[in-house]
Amino acid sequence: MKRKILIVGGAGFVGRQLVRKLQDRHDICVIDTLKFGNRFGEGGSSRIVLEKVDIRDWRAVSNVMERFRPEILIHLAAIHFIPECERDPAQAEEVNVLGTMNLLRACPVGTRFVFASSGAVYRPGDGPHDESSSVEPADVYGLTKLHAENYVRYFVKQRGLCGAVVRLFNVVGPGETSPHILPEIIYQLKSGSTKIKLGNIWPQRDYIHVEDAAEGFGRVALYGEVPTGVTKLINLGTGTQYSVSMILDQLRSLTGLPIEVEHDASRARTVDRPFLQASIARIKADFGWSPRLDLAAALADLWKNPDLAPSLVNQLRNG
Repeated sequence: MKRKILIVGGAGFVGRQLVRKLQDRHDICVIDTLKFGNRFGEGGSSRIVLEKVDIRDWRAVSNVMERFRPEILIHLAAIHFIPECERDPAQAEEVNVLGTMNLLRACPVGTRFVFASSGAVYRPGDGPHDESSSVEPADVYGLTKLHAENYVRYFVKQRGLCGAVVRLFNVVGPGETSPHILPEIIYQLKSGSTKIKLGNIWPQRDYIHVEDAAEGFGRVALYGEVPTGVTKLINLGTGTQYSVSMILDQLRSLTGLPIEVEHDASRARTVDRPFLQASIARIKADFGWSPRLDLAAALADLWKNPDLAPSLVNQLRNG
């Protein structure tokens, strides 16, 4: 059945993949500031409605909602690069929390509101974390996401929405828009250097391929039961974690390059949790989703065609 779906952040890393998956079967409206360029429409449908809107602008958000009247809203927009959040916590709070609140207040009653939160909300520990695990963010980004989750629960109940908070773990693959560690590694290697400068390489993370992440959001948006006035918590990851050291070993095998690491203290985070791993039993049971692609596939795709946003390439070149 064709649905009216509003994808907030649809020109971003996961958003572009999600738009591609849904555009032929549904009516799609994309809200995005186009900070990373108008990239969602490459090879896509001319039927997609694009609204260049900053979600901090209540009036602009309201106008889009009144015109489009979505049945489903998938909210992916955020400042999610942790160093950027630490440098400007006020901006992170405005975008990640106030922007979310604006969307919640404006969307029509009965809308299924799917919010992209993060595994960063969980208390640091060995894991794997399930949806009932304790929350205790260790950085500004995680704090903003947990803060926004609380508003999702509140407005879903108050306004008769159907809520789904998707706690997304570390996304990898082509199309990255922020200078996370994997695009940084790939950029340095593609630039001809096999001695790469990195910060901490010991933390272990649950890395999910961007295509699987997009598929997961699509499943939560379109399938499963989400009652009115209720917010469901769902983890979206793979259930497997890798350290950067392990990733470098895989890249050595993939590329055949003699990759060496030079520790760069300026790139090391002062706050860096040792482990982050998802339990994904709930999304499997309630929405019929399981990851199809592993880290090796993500690395191969990223190496073959990084597809990095031009603004990201400039940051890496000058960083």
